[in-house]
Amino acid sequence: MYSAKVMEHFMNPRNVGEIENPDGVGEEGNPTCGDVMKITIRVSEGRIVDAKFQTFGCGAAIAVSSMITEMAKGKTIEEALLISKESVANELEGLPAQKMHCSNLGADALRKAIADYKDKQKK
Repeated sequence: MYSAKVMEHFMNPRNVGEIENPDGVGEEGNPTCGDVMKITIRVSEGRIVDAKFQTFGCGAAIAVSSMITEMAKGKTIEEALLISKESVANELEGLPAQKMHCSNLGADALRKAIADYKDKQKK
């Protein structure tokens, strides 16, 4: 059902936790399945230098959170905005169709964290 890469990120998730005084925070949830993701980012000179997550949800949601933080780290804000639900699922070597909504949550939470960062820059 799950790829070896999904299982690896589920069993050994990367970037678990919360950045203290983050530059951006994004939360996304799905009331139907109950999954909730929170992503915090640290940005330096327009580049995401750190990303962490806290996720309450299924194995796929945890694997997506782990992968999306790995994908975002080191990217510019503009590059990180190009991370899509499809690219996360591809990096995980696929997700079952009934779990694709988990990749939506990850991409949406990252976009919200970036939007929060941008809002803070305007102040």
